[in-house]
Amino acid sequence: MIVVAITGASGVIYGIRLLEVLKELEIENGLVISDAAKTVIKSETEYSIEKIVSLSDSYYDFNDLTASINSGSFKADALVIVPCSMKTLSSIANGYGDNTITRVADVSLKERRPTVIVPRETPLRSIHLQNMLTLSQEGAIILPAMPGFYSTHDSVEDQINFIVGKILDSLKIENNLFKRWE
Repeated sequence: MIVVAITGASGVIYGIRLLEVLKELEIENGLVISDAAKTVIKSETEYSIEKIVSLSDSYYDFNDLTASINSGSFKADALVIVPCSMKTLSSIANGYGDNTITRVADVSLKERRPTVIVPRETPLRSIHLQNMLTLSQEGAIILPAMPGFYSTHDSVEDQINFIVGKILDSLKIENNLFKRWE
């Protein structure tokens, strides 16, 4: 199972598209949506929370610290936090697991599972960069939502697919979501 966490940063469409692709690929996934992300979803997309939840195989409440995914004995294959707010990034980097997303990240890192963090903020302060460095040193993959323009993307959807394709590449999941460099 791949756990997908959507936080309250701008760019929630990346997380939604990842869920769509995982469903198309028939890859089991679990989902956590932060309270702030629910607000951003309503602001940035036409998706209902119910529709997004329906893309997951298992849904976990953001405030349930007893959720099964919060235990090291739960056998998740990977975690993707997309998008990842600076608040969530800071909490994870500093070991502050006060909700399901930060706790599952703590577990994923301590169990040395693939952990992909997709920060969505600009510009970045020094502390943002330090927190990313800390997480990278602990084994997390820091994959900023920085689309590549070498594959002549024609639409916003192409740019979204580029980032989602890079996430899947990080997890070693075959995909054809973007044109590769030749």
